[in-house]
Amino acid sequence: MPELQRLQAGHAPAVLAFELANRAYFAAFISDRGDEFYDQFTDRHSAMLAEQEAGICAFYVLVAEDGSVLGRFNLYEIKDGTADLGYRVAQHVAGRGVATATVRELCRLAAARHGLRTLKAATARENTASQKVLTKAGFVPAGPADPARLGGKPGTRYQRDLAAS
Repeated sequence: MPELQRLQAGHAPAVLAFELANRAYFAAFISDRGDEFYDQFTDRHSAMLAEQEAGICAFYVLVAEDGSVLGRFNLYEIKDGTADLGYRVAQHVAGRGVATATVRELCRLAAARHGLRTLKAATARENTASQKVLTKAGFVPAGPADPARLGGKPGTRYQRDLAAS
């Protein structure tokens, strides 16, 4: 049974393997992170842990029984009871309800562990799978998304009031 775990230093090799294995799949929906992201992954991972320690962000990984990473689920720009949600799941588990179930769990953790009241997310117009995940997880459309946050693509902002759940 996969387990949602708070990001730790020891997750770095499995997270990098996840990112590399799914790079082309992710690039079909969002902008590619570029070679620099992968070349400097160790430094970026350390920076993420520092941001998490500072309370600016909370990063989670969905870990399979074999230790591989099935997905990343992030709360970022945490401020005044609100955070942005970002997530990505491995291609081989996409379409199986993994993202929806994990986003629901992260919503619970966002309220209980991080004291958040509202989560925001955005998805590109053509990313219908992500739109379904957000809707099934209780998010509602809240207007157009900033295309700069979606690699220049038009999209929709979503929001979920955690206190209402």
